[in-house]
Amino acid sequence: MGLLGSSVTLAILRSSRGIKAVGYSHRDQTRQKARKIGVADVIADDPAECVAQADVVILATPICTFETIFEQIAPELKDGAIITDVGSTKSMPHKWAANKLGKNVHYVGSHPIAGSEHSGLEFARDDLFSGSRCILTKNARTDSSAIETLKDFWKLVGCSVSVMTPAEHDKIFATVSHVPHITAAALVNASRDDHVKYSGKGFIDTTRVSSGPENVWSDILMTNPANIARGIDRVIKELTKFRDAITSDSQTKIEKLLQNARMKRAKLIEYKMRNKELI
Repeated sequence: MGLLGSSVTLAILRSSRGIKAVGYSHRDQTRQKARKIGVADVIADDPAECVAQADVVILATPICTFETIFEQIAPELKDGAIITDVGSTKSMPHKWAANKLGKNVHYVGSHPIAGSEHSGLEFARDDLFSGSRCILTKNARTDSSAIETLKDFWKLVGCSVSVMTPAEHDKIFATVSHVPHITAAALVNASRDDHVKYSGKGFIDTTRVSSGPENVWSDILMTNPANIARGIDRVIKELTKFRDAITSDSQTKIEKLLQNARMKRAKLIEYKMRNKELI
């Protein structure tokens, strides 16, 4: 019941579609806070109670906990239950699900492209997913009816939905999410404490994502290593172009590199605005 998990349950409560939302956290303090704030219809005291009657189970925990949780909840799941998550990598969760979940339940990966640099249920919002995209991932064994059910679910809470393979997902999000996070963290780490106090909004905006919780992000990086390593190499290559242009005193090359980035980003913003993915 952190930011994403509580935002899911709040969005369900807002939908008024007769869906019962049951939440769980392994920390008693979080469960008590969740009850006080009222982020779900029921806050369960153990995982078995939480999932026993569930039609859909959504994991909103760090990715490397999934394998253990799959094993823990598998005996409690009813036949036909759909298991999904809100994690940022998908190849490993699909493998873990195949090994740990029973044959009578259905795993589909979910990745709602929404969130915040903040963590914790006190930052949860019932509109966090409104106007966002959610990626569903499937392989040859994925149940088609489970895909359709989750399409309807994520649309209900405000998302547009795309479907792709786990491998395609992890390749794309290494580029647009995982490497940018590392780059922001590297920029902060490369800056002296006595210098950053003079920074303006540009530095703050550029490094915002580095405020994300390290336990969540270390799991993301550990479960998509090959794609992320290739992405880091591409960033190093582009930085090298800038360094070479600057040290060779070539203003023409510098302006060309900056222009390419400006025009490429302008196309991205225009696309996002046209598709109402920027609010």
